[in-house]
Amino acid sequence: MAPSGLLQASALVTSFVALTAAQNQTATPTSATGWSTTLAGTPTSFGPVYTIPASADQGADLIPNIQDPLAVNAQDVCPGYKASQLQETDGGISAVLTLAGAPCNVYGNDVDVLNLKVEYQSKDRLAVSIEPAYLDASNSSHYIVPESLIPRPQAEDSHKDLDLAFAWGDDPSFWFSVTRQSTGDVIFTTKGTHLVYEDQFIEFVNTLPEDYNLYGLGERIHGLRLNNNFTATIYAADVGDPIDRNIYGSHPFYLETRYFPTGGNGTKKPLKQSELNDENGGYPTGGKGSGFESYSHGVYLRNAHAMDVVLKPTNLTWRSLGGSIDLFFFDGPTQPEVTKQYQTSAIGLPAMQQYWSFGYHQCRWGYRNWTELREVVETLRNFSIPMETIWLDIDYMDQYRDFTTDPVTFPASGVKDFFDWLHGNNQHFVPIVDSAIYIPNPTNASDAYDVYTRGNDSDVFLKNPDGSQYIGAVWPGYTVFPDWLSVNGVSWWVNEMVEWHKSVPFSGFWIDMSEVSSFCVGSCGTGNVTLNPVHPPFSLPGEVGNVIYDYPEGFNITNATEAATASALSASQAAAASATAASSVSVEYLRTTPTPGVRNINHPPYVIDNVQGDLAVHAVSPNATHQNGVAEYDVHNLWGHQILNATYQGLLSVFPGKRPFIIGRSTFAGSGKWAGHWGGDNASKWYYMYFSIPQALSFSLFGIPMFGVDTCGFNGNTDSELCARWMQLSAFFPFYRNHNTLSALSQEPYRWESVASASRTAMHIRYSLLPYMYTLFHQAHTTGSTVMRALAWEFPNEPQLAGVDTQFLLGPNILVTPVLEPQVDTVRGVFPGLVDGESWYDWYTGEKVQAEAGVNTTISAPLGHIPVYIRGGAVLPTQEPGYTTAESRKNPWGLIVALSGDGKASGSLYIDDGESIEQESILEVSFAAQSGSLKADVQGDFKDTNALGNVTILGVHSAPKQVKLNDLTVDSSKIAYNATASTLKLCDLNDLTSGGVWQGSWTLSWA
Repeated sequence: MAPSGLLQASALVTSFVALTAAQNQTATPTSATGWSTTLAGTPTSFGPVYTIPASADQGADLIPNIQDPLAVNAQDVCPGYKASQLQETDGGISAVLTLAGAPCNVYGNDVDVLNLKVEYQSKDRLAVSIEPAYLDASNSSHYIVPESLIPRPQAEDSHKDLDLAFAWGDDPSFWFSVTRQSTGDVIFTTKGTHLVYEDQFIEFVNTLPEDYNLYGLGERIHGLRLNNNFTATIYAADVGDPIDRNIYGSHPFYLETRYFPTGGNGTKKPLKQSELNDENGGYPTGGKGSGFESYSHGVYLRNAHAMDVVLKPTNLTWRSLGGSIDLFFFDGPTQPEVTKQYQTSAIGLPAMQQYWSFGYHQCRWGYRNWTELREVVETLRNFSIPMETIWLDIDYMDQYRDFTTDPVTFPASGVKDFFDWLHGNNQHFVPIVDSAIYIPNPTNASDAYDVYTRGNDSDVFLKNPDGSQYIGAVWPGYTVFPDWLSVNGVSWWVNEMVEWHKSVPFSGFWIDMSEVSSFCVGSCGTGNVTLNPVHPPFSLPGEVGNVIYDYPEGFNITNATEAATASALSASQAAAASATAASSVSVEYLRTTPTPGVRNINHPPYVIDNVQGDLAVHAVSPNATHQNGVAEYDVHNLWGHQILNATYQGLLSVFPGKRPFIIGRSTFAGSGKWAGHWGGDNASKWYYMYFSIPQALSFSLFGIPMFGVDTCGFNGNTDSELCARWMQLSAFFPFYRNHNTLSALSQEPYRWESVASASRTAMHIRYSLLPYMYTLFHQAHTTGSTVMRALAWEFPNEPQLAGVDTQFLLGPNILVTPVLEPQVDTVRGVFPGLVDGESWYDWYTGEKVQAEAGVNTTISAPLGHIPVYIRGGAVLPTQEPGYTTAESRKNPWGLIVALSGDGKASGSLYIDDGESIEQESILEVSFAAQSGSLKADVQGDFKDTNALGNVTILGVHSAPKQVKLNDLTVDSSKIAYNATASTLKLCDLNDLTSGGVWQGSWTLSWA
């Protein structure tokens, strides 16, 4: 690599070949005699090790039920239930459900008697609960997630205005429906289907309109709107971001939006997609107004078990491996209201983030020592690329053990100098922390590991059913796993964090492998820990046989774009299912059948469509047992959620009174109140850049707005074009981090001048908008509003936007239209709201966009330029960017006033100290512009002494004769009017607001 830090395109292949050749010569894994590596040039010796055989992570041969030609359809053979003992009150309904015929016992043992409870919980929420009538502590067949783990929304007094109505019937068996009374639209109904309730299988079906618009049911890599011939499996899995499959998070929540023609009387029938467009794909009505209105509602199934949610053209089938039916309906009727209702009442509001967390973050697996880490930070500054936080992957650990540093490459002697320098520059450090704890070799005293010893003494690790310690395998070798249901689990973890911070002064935590992942099936370490440390059952990046040879995608461009590739990868699962079914008859798969009174938790009779197949592959086995007797089978999807809670408590102890900063991989409904999330192990492919948008928007629905992905891609090699476009795109995501894998080409943005330039441009916009983004997060934290928004959510009466996920909004007022394919210099995008009189302004020129309503417009987007637009009617608070967020917060303020067609605009600004959980003082500023004046109403007593630097007003159609700030006339030398762009710029207003522009309310006028 060139000494200057630049890797020019002409040198890319040469460097790539040299890198792989060097890696081939220096990596030497051995099976039993030793493991000595020279990864990325740094010698590391772990001594003689044993390599776990690959077969250790192979499970039983299973075929998912949805692909199994021998699978029994429970709807065909199960009798359903009959309702009796109905009781009605003002607050709801209760009834007893009794099995309507002979038990079917198709994928478990039928429950004879169920309790139904319907609650009118609030003016916007209805709850339906169905669970076994007989539950006690000794009945382990039915685990109902306790409210201490996942809080349950409670009934309120304000339910009398609820627009949702519950109805039920008994023909041919018990069914129920939920109707929006104001429109007569049935938003959920199980009519014509059977309820199936067994100890290992629960199934219920709700009918949907044709061409439905459904969002959520994560986590997976998929388009924003879910296909209507698709199975959304919910089971936390450690896997590298496959398309359409279950990955890290578990979010059994969906948003549905239905479109109706405006006007009319009586019951409304939602329109099909074919009825929403004219023959040219535009609006079917002329003139102003789209001719449509929409209604949205949300559905949350409070159930933590593994499940398949099977989407078909006219229905959705829920199939859970246990738990209960605990449904919550949120009536909206708009997407913003649904999201707020879901968060405020059900899962909790997202955590407020520290201001510094919105800066740019740099990471990779492969930083070799403190010296190189400092060089990366310094080089970013040398290239004028702002960098807030430097991260380390597992390289820093002593043999991959949590709460340690490598004594050779990251010695304790280097800590003080590095952190004094880093923190002295107002920059931060975040380390990765894995979820498994190394269990030392009992025959080797030098292998002692105090973290394990303290945990073992406190009895905080998962066990086998027989009471012995459950021992799996992860990066360091054989490992144990914290039991978050144990009495001392959280306090032990908190103590380890507090003690480690004394040695390594981190600023936040990055939690990985928390699904929870294990590299072998079952307790493979039992009887084997005398072999520790051992090598994982696969080669690591950089070792012989596992070198990244692939050329960057841009080297092999064909006339088929990556967008087309992505579409092919994300095509209907039905084709794959058919192929599997055709070949599966001759393959012997493990199929189990129910046993009365006993659950088969390792291989349940119903096989979900898990990406790893067997539930124990690359995961802690379902039969691992918690201290209170609960099987991991019942709480697997909550493990990652619980470690985030424990880490949150730990950071509160490390930094009393300050907001914890956590990025975690495995999440559940409600994890956002503790942490943010990154998109996992993606790849340096154009389609992964595209999929980052719908993934981020989905997490907006899930109440986790602090979201970002591994920019430029984690796996594989990126190139300058992909990395430049991606650095631009991610600049508008809340969490902004570049990260890639060991042995891939380095991809820091200074490696290519084109990427450095594109990054600087996009970062300048991001850092200018930090006050706007921070205000959005405060609104999300206090009201449950979204930060990143789909166009359809902000413009709910334009059905053409229902599936748009190649563009997005940052808050209500910033429209981002990124380039998502290679070797182009234009992009097509729609400008929403034009049909109803909205206007948009170009961020760079201030000019009003000239476009046609509902039509994709071709936009110039040469490399280095990302199209960004400001919504008319918005007042955006800005601040002059500094190199770090701390420097930015000391700089002059700015305002962008984008006038609507009638000359109005509004906005808000929230200011606090940027770090405290509880604020002693704040500032809240509201802006309102009309009739040639802008008024700022300032409330609060937080002291901010920064002056107002610049004000830019867009949509001013004539030059003003005079500009005043309160009674002070602005000097003409500070006024610039551009008649072509219709923009008025007021510059260098510092002297007029030198004591701080937010000392009190003021009015700016131009006439």
